Amino acid sequence: MADVVVVGAGVVGLTSAVRLAEAGARVAVLTADEPARTVSRVAAAVWYPTRTSPDPRVLDWARRTFDELAAQAGNGVPGVVMRPTRMLLRAPVDGAPWWSAAVPDFRTAEPPPGYAGQWRFTVPTVEMGPYLDWLVARLDQLGVEVRRHRVDTLTEAADVAPVVVNATGLAAGTLADDPAVHPVRGRIVLVANPGLVTSVRDEGNPAGITYIHPRSRDVVLGGTFEPGEAETEPDEAVGRAILARCVALVPELAGAAVLGQLAGLRPARHGGARVTVDAAATGGGFRLVHNYGHGGAGVTLAWGCADEVAALADPAARVSLRA
Repeated sequence: MADVVVVGAGVVGLTSAVRLAEAGARVAVLTADEPARTVSRVAAAVWYPTRTSPDPRVLDWARRTFDELAAQAGNGVPGVVMRPTRMLLRAPVDGAPWWSAAVPDFRTAEPPPGYAGQWRFTVPTVEMGPYLDWLVARLDQLGVEVRRHRVDTLTEAADVAPVVVNATGLAAGTLADDPAVHPVRGRIVLVANPGLVTSVRDEGNPAGITYIHPRSRDVVLGGTFEPGEAETEPDEAVGRAILARCVALVPELAGAAVLGQLAGLRPARHGGARVTVDAAATGGGFRLVHNYGHGGAGVTLAWGCADEVAALADPAARVSLRA
C-alpha cells in the first residue's frame, strides 16, 4: 500500500508527488487525464505571480519555485530556460512590486514613449510539453506510477493510501465541495518565432492584457483573463485582436506564421490557493491535504507549494514520511 496518493497530474500534482517521493514516501498518482492533456499543457508557463495576493506565504511559495526552476534551468532540465523580461507600465507605480523580493536582478528602467514606467528582470520560463514529460520520467525514477483513474470522491482515494493530496484543480470545486473554485478562461495565439528572446508584458493595455513570451520554436501571444467563462472553442476574432495588440507592441512579429490558437481554463479560487490539511477529513480516518486554486500562477507556485505539501502530509517527519 502507498503512503500517500496524489489526485491530479497537472504541474501542481506532479511536483507534489516528486517532493513526497524524494522525502521517502511511497507515492501513487491518480489522474483523470494524462498529464499531456491537463490544463498545464496549455499554460504559457512563465514565472510571474499573476493575480495573486501579496501574502508572505505566497511570496515564499513563489521564491522557492523560482529558485528550483532556476536550478533546473542551470542543470539542463528539458523546457526550462531563464529569459529576460520587460514589463511596461501604463501608470506610475511607487516602489517595486511585492514579488520582486524573489527575483535577484529586478530593476527599473526608462520606459519607451507612451509608458509611465518599465521593470526589467530575468525569470524562468517553461515549455510545458517537455517539462511534463520530464516530471513523469522523474517520478518513474523514484518508483512512482502515474495511473489513469477518475475518482468520484476523495474518500475513494483514501482506499489507496492513508494520506490523500488533492491537486485536482477545477475539479476540486466538486470534490472538495468548495464554491470558491471557478474557471478563468485564457486565450493565446501561437506564432513561429522570428528570433525573439525577450518576454514583453503590457498588462494594462486598455484593449486587453498583452504579453509576448518567446520559446524555442514559437512565441506565445496573449491574451485574455475571463472569469467564469468555460467555453474553449477557438474564437477567430479574439485571436486576431490578440495578434494585433502583440504586433503593435513588438513589430518584429509582423508576418510571423500563425501556428494555432489555444484556450485553457485556469483553476482559480476566490481567496487564493488552498494549501492546508482538511481537519474534517482527518477525522474521517484519513489525512487530506489540499493543494489547489492556483489560477494562472500554477507554474509560479508549484514547487513551493509542493514543499509545503510534503510537510503537511506528515508534519512530524519532514524527511521520511514512512511509518
